[in-house]
Amino acid sequence: MSEEKQQEATTAVADATPETAAPTAPAKAATTDAPAGDTSQRGPQRGRGGNSNNRRNNNNRRGRRGGRQERVRQEFDQKIVSIRRVVRVMGGGRRFSFSVSMVIGDKKGKVGVGVGKAGDTQLAIEKSVRNAKKNMIVVPMTKEGSIPHDVHVKYASSEVMVMPAPGRGLVAGSSVRTVLELAGVKDVTAKIFSRSKNKLNNARAAVEALKQLKKS
Repeated sequence: MSEEKQQEATTAVADATPETAAPTAPAKAATTDAPAGDTSQRGPQRGRGGNSNNRRNNNNRRGRRGGRQERVRQEFDQKIVSIRRVVRVMGGGRRFSFSVSMVIGDKKGKVGVGVGKAGDTQLAIEKSVRNAKKNMIVVPMTKEGSIPHDVHVKYASSEVMVMPAPGRGLVAGSSVRTVLELAGVKDVTAKIFSRSKNKLNNARAAVEALKQLKKS
């Protein structure tokens, strides 16, 4: 009886193995096919995502470039003649401030010299520009851009002489040259007779000399 039972068990196992093996094959095939489908789908998604990011970056760059505004040109050209740190002694100690001397002009006959003092350099520059606009003058010039006649002026400790020099250009030094250049004067020679190195006084002496000019 034991041999018959063993034969029946072997036949039962032989009959069951094909049925159980058959369903496992498609399952393996399904598992092997799944990653291939996933990789084919993931590839384009990554590419699309990267392209969208690039497009966003390009749009942002274009927006930034297009959003830049051109600088508004100032009415007058500015040039700092001197800047000094000033100390004021008070009961509680010393207070520091900045004194700025500025020359402004449009190079078309208008020029002015101003002084501004404040605790901040930028604020002192703004004050000096406002002061220079208040003290602006109009220079009478010839058609060639020169001055009509010679001028000799003494202001404080500065002594300046300005004379026309056709064909020589602008020949001047120190802050006198700055005043004449921003005023737009050409073919002029300037001479400083004093030994003063105070640039503010030299600039104001040049402005006083231009004030004494008379139209030809």
